[in-house]
Amino acid sequence: MDKTSMKYEVIQEVLLNSENQLDIQTLCALAGVSRSGYYRWLAAAPFRAEQEEQDRRDFELILIAYQFRGYKKGARSIQMRLLHLEPPVKMNLKKIRRLMRKYGLFCPIRKANPYRRMMKQMRTNTVAPNILDRKFTAGGPRTVLLTDITYIRSREGFCYLSTILDAYTRQILSYVLSESLEIDFVLETIELLISNHGISLQQSTIVHSDQGSHYTSYKFIQIIKDSELRQSMSRRGNCWDNAPQESFYGHMKDELELSGDETYAELKVIIDDWMDYYNNDRYQWQLSKLSPNEYYQYCLTGKYPLEISGTGDIQE
Repeated sequence: MDKTSMKYEVIQEVLLNSENQLDIQTLCALAGVSRSGYYRWLAAAPFRAEQEEQDRRDFELILIAYQFRGYKKGARSIQMRLLHLEPPVKMNLKKIRRLMRKYGLFCPIRKANPYRRMMKQMRTNTVAPNILDRKFTAGGPRTVLLTDITYIRSREGFCYLSTILDAYTRQILSYVLSESLEIDFVLETIELLISNHGISLQQSTIVHSDQGSHYTSYKFIQIIKDSELRQSMSRRGNCWDNAPQESFYGHMKDELELSGDETYAELKVIIDDWMDYYNNDRYQWQLSKLSPNEYYQYCLTGKYPLEISGTGDIQE
């Protein structure tokens, strides 16, 4: 509400007070507003009431989108979720942000990752060159696959999550949560990738990682070679060479808001649910407002799943 409207409200409250002895002209003069302006404001009361009711109805839709599957969302994610409703709801970003401010609904804010590089990387003679060179989306789906490990605090200490992400579609193609940092869970991650998605991989497919000991190990390198894939590694200590994967972990931890008091079994359930949500229902602006799985199908078929023709009214 602007300052002038606030003054009009004060004038109205004073006039309705049975003990008031001041007339409208005096009150308007004291408030520094015109009588005609006050009367126009008074006449527009039905419109304001109608607008307030419309805001409440729209905010109810925003709240439904915000609470979808229990994960917090920013304005863009809310807009994309609204477009996925049946029937689709078109609402521009400025309106969503205005109503979020009005009703005290706040977006999650990215935090610094406290777990980055907790374990010193081991450089060996089997380090692969950085053939990716940050060209994450140059070749289309299943061309660049990014992999890394992140650390999640649990009641018993730390758990370790290994993931493989398609840099073009942003899909998580495979992941494994482990209580141990031994190499087996990283090998299992790449084996799950080949088992579930091997038919869509090509000899030109790049598997890109950092120079951690898991990825320079003979077993990991051999699996890559046997699968006729290409291996690439970031430059030592340069997180930007694997930026989409780093960003994925940051968003995941922000949205999960883990307390650190969860057991391993509880974490497994939480991670499984969030991965399903991420691939199927977490819409991304750079993926044409689609979820990763939807975007992959869009790439394959060329058929856009949303009915948002004439989308000028939903842009910022």
